Amino acid sequence: METCPNPESAKKAPLAAFFQGLKSLCLLTVAATPTVHVNCFFMLPSLLPLPLRRLAWLAALGCASASAQNSLPELNALGSQWVQSAIGQGGAGGDEALQSLPLRMEVHVGKLDARLQLAPCNQVEPYLPAGSKLWGRTRIGLRCIEPGARPWNVFLPVTVQAWGMGWVLNTNVNAGETLDASSASQAEVDWAADTSPVIALPEGWVGQTAARNLMARQTLRQSMVRPAEVFAKGATVKVLAKGAGFVVTSSGKAVNGAGVGETVKVRMDNGRLVSGTVNAQGDVETGM
Repeated sequence: METCPNPESAKKAPLAAFFQGLKSLCLLTVAATPTVHVNCFFMLPSLLPLPLRRLAWLAALGCASASAQNSLPELNALGSQWVQSAIGQGGAGGDEALQSLPLRMEVHVGKLDARLQLAPCNQVEPYLPAGSKLWGRTRIGLRCIEPGARPWNVFLPVTVQAWGMGWVLNTNVNAGETLDASSASQAEVDWAADTSPVIALPEGWVGQTAARNLMARQTLRQSMVRPAEVFAKGATVKVLAKGAGFVVTSSGKAVNGAGVGETVKVRMDNGRLVSGTVNAQGDVETGM
């Protein structure tokens, strides 16, 4: 079995000695209790001072990858530890804005298919597949990267929950109905249960209309509401075509109803179809 590579050891002798000691202690634990070797690598960094903790996590991840055997329980444990470490380093959601929110993270890692028959491998690398993020129902990959070994690549199901304050509906709301302050109550909700962002502040939904039929106890999300219509389909609207230092005013009929900030199509008197955005005055602004 290959030893765990450590780039830092080539740069700084004191750190080299430290990481060698970390690795040796882990390997002694593995020898005494092989079934807990993954936990060994991930528990030790949490005992370190903050300046060294991140480097130790990186070393732990590498050691765990290099030392993991390809029995399914150990691969499941390796995947679980990798996800927990990534979440702890602020990797949930893939959005920096989410990291500043007071969310309580819960991670549920599934298991590999028990029927899998994987070739022996001493270097297993956990990774996040392209286009995926640690948010809601997702998955991570585990692949063999040992030189000369038969390559394989498997996926482990993961569910990440992010609990924080949001708003839940008190009653059913029909599409097109306007929500008021009594329509919803504040509660702890799972932000990661859906791809649409949770509406955190009442200003985001009070006075808005339901974009579709909504059910009581549903968490209010941005895709569920839309601005109240300021004009209906077929209404005559003012169109402001703005250029560099000038505005041309004309009129036409709205192809669809729309609210402030929404995009609407307007059929002009000459039959031409233009698209613009509804401003606070209820006019349609379009560029030239």
